[in-house]
Formats: sequence, structure tokens, C-alpha cells
Amino acid sequence: MTKNDQTTGFSEQLVRERRERLKGYRERALKLFPWVCARCTREFSGKRVKELTVHHKNHNHEDNPPDGSNWELLCLYCHENEHARMSDAEWYEKPTPGGESEPLATHKPFAALEQLFQRKK
Repeated sequence: MTKNDQTTGFSEQLVRERRERLKGYRERALKLFPWVCARCTREFSGKRVKELTVHHKNHNHEDNPPDGSNWELLCLYCHENEHARMSDAEWYEKPTPGGESEPLATHKPFAALEQLFQRKK
């Protein structure tokens, strides 16, 4: 057996192990959580459940607590959007939307709303 054969066998074994690990936490997540996308709230049933993915909230695929506290079920589209947001944030070296200390928008359309209600009293 050559070194290349050993490397190929090792790679295949890693892929098999990862697939089994994935299968394990996906099955647990589907038992723990309702079959609803945590972002867009679409409901899934029957064959369409395969469109739900397990998203790791802290982006660490090795962090799989038995209570599922690091997971959320996202549909394919919302899961892709979540990872695209992370890529964009890394590219621009800025925090992801919702994780920053300053608001994204500076315009406050309802800033004077309370004053308008007080005038009518």
C-alpha cells in the first residue's frame, strides 16, 4: 500500500465519520425542535423536512450538546443567508447585523411619535 493509498483511505474514513456525526445531530435536532424554520417560520412536513438544516449558532460544528442548545433548524434558504451574512461580515471586517453595538440605521422615523400623542391630550 502506497502513502497515497493510505491518505485516500484516511480521507474517506473522515468523510464517513463526519457523515455519521451529521446524521446523528440532525436526527436529534428533528426530535427536539418543531419542524419550523427559526428565521422565516415556514413549517415543514413529510418529504419537505429534508429542506430543514441544522445550523450551529456558534458556527462550531463540533459543539453538539445533547440538549441542542447550539442548534436551530433553518430552511435551506435561511441557512444559506446566515452563512452569506457571516462571509460578508468577515470580508468587510465588521460584526454581523444584530451583533454590533451601534444601530445599522440612523434614521428614527418614530422619534417624535410620543410628542405627537402628548399634544393631542
